[in-house]
Amino acid sequence: MKTSFPKDQIEIVLLEGTHQDGTEQLRGEGFNVRTHGGALQGDELIGFIGRAHIVGVRSKTHLTDELIKNCPRLLAVGCFCAGTNQVELGSASMRGIPVFNSPFSNTRSVAELTIAEIIALHRKLTHRSHALHLGTWDKSAAGSHEVRGKVLGIVGYGHIGSQLSVLAESLGMRVMFFDTASKLPLGNAMVAGSLEELLGSCDVLSIHVPDNESTRNMIGKKQISQMRKGVCVINNARGTVVDLVALRDAIDSGHLSGAAIDVFPDEPSRAGESFTSVMQGAENVILTPHVGGSTIEAQQSISLDIASKLARFINAGTTTGAVNVPEVDLPEQGTVEGANRPHRVLNFHRNVPGVLGKIHEAAADLGVNITGEYLRTRDQLGYLVLDADPSSTEILRDRINEIDESIRTRLLW
Repeated sequence: MKTSFPKDQIEIVLLEGTHQDGTEQLRGEGFNVRTHGGALQGDELIGFIGRAHIVGVRSKTHLTDELIKNCPRLLAVGCFCAGTNQVELGSASMRGIPVFNSPFSNTRSVAELTIAEIIALHRKLTHRSHALHLGTWDKSAAGSHEVRGKVLGIVGYGHIGSQLSVLAESLGMRVMFFDTASKLPLGNAMVAGSLEELLGSCDVLSIHVPDNESTRNMIGKKQISQMRKGVCVINNARGTVVDLVALRDAIDSGHLSGAAIDVFPDEPSRAGESFTSVMQGAENVILTPHVGGSTIEAQQSISLDIASKLARFINAGTTTGAVNVPEVDLPEQGTVEGANRPHRVLNFHRNVPGVLGKIHEAAADLGVNITGEYLRTRDQLGYLVLDADPSSTEILRDRINEIDESIRTRLLW
C-alpha cells in the first residue's frame, strides 16, 4: 500500500466528543479534522470514517476486523482513553495500523473518585442523601465509620493503584496490595503474598486491573466468601472483573456492607440510552456511568497526549506509545530543506528472516544512499524506517511494496 499525502489531505475523524484542545492541536498541525459528538456503529460508522487516514475514539466506538477492512486509507487509531479493548488490535497490527492510547492521563481522576467512594460508603452518604430527597430526616450514627485505620486492599498496583495507595495513606488508612508482577511499595504499603491473603485482610477492596483472560470474573462467589463480613468492594477498572450477581447476593445477605461500581459488562453506547443492572436498588451501592476518568482535567490531558502521538506518527513515523506495533522513537528527518531534504521510508512487514536483506538489495539496485536506519520487531510484525537521499525513494517504496512480506509502506519528505 502506498501512502504519501500533503498535510491538508490527511483526514482525521474524532468521535465521541474528544476534548477540543486535542482537536485544535491537530488542526494547528495543518490536518483536516472532522468531529462527531457521539459513538457510531455499523454502516453509519463505516460511512463516517471509511475515507479517514486517522480515527480517534473513546470507549464506545468499536473498531472490528470487518470495519478496519472497510477503511483502506487508515494509517493509525487514537484511543482517547486508557484502554484499547474497543479496537481489534490483531487486525490493526497485521495491516500496519498503530493503535495509540493514553494509559496514565486519567490516573489522578480515577484515584480521587475511589477515595470519594471509600468515604461515601463508610458514611452511607448516598442512602442518607436519598432519604432526605424523599423528605425523611434520618440523623443517626448507625453503620457510619471513619476510614482512618481501615485496611484498603488494592488489586493491581499500577499507576492508578499506586497513586490511590498514597492518597489513602494520607487519610490514615493502612494499605495492602496484590499484583501479579513485582512492584515497589510506596509509603508504608504492604505486599500481600496472594490474592487470598489480601481478600482476608482488607476492609475495602479496590480493583485496578486490565481486562484479560486472567482477570475476567476474578472476584466471584468464591473470592467474596473469603472476605470478612462488612467489606466494601469498589470496581473502577473493567466491567468483566467482578461477578455482579455474586456481588449483589453478598450485599443483600449482609456479608458485604456496600459497593461502588463504575464499569459494567454491558454499557450503553451513548448518553441518554436506557441502562439496567442487577446492582440497581441495592442498599449502600454507588453506581456511576463509567466516569472514573471523566474529569475536564483528565480529558484535556488525554486529548493532548493522543494528539501529540498521532502528529508524531504522521509527521515523522514515530510509534512510541502504540500498543500493538513495534515502538520506534524517531528524530526529525534532518535540517536540510527543499529538494535535498532526506526522504523517510516507513515499512511495516511480517517478522520473518530475510526481509531486511531484500529491502537492502532493492536499495542497492536503485543506488539509493541510506543515511539512517531504524528497525524494531514485535511478535509477528517488523517496523523498518529508512532515511535516504531523495533520488529514487519513490521507486524504492514501490519495490519494497512488491516484497511478499511487506504489509504497508509510507513515504515522508
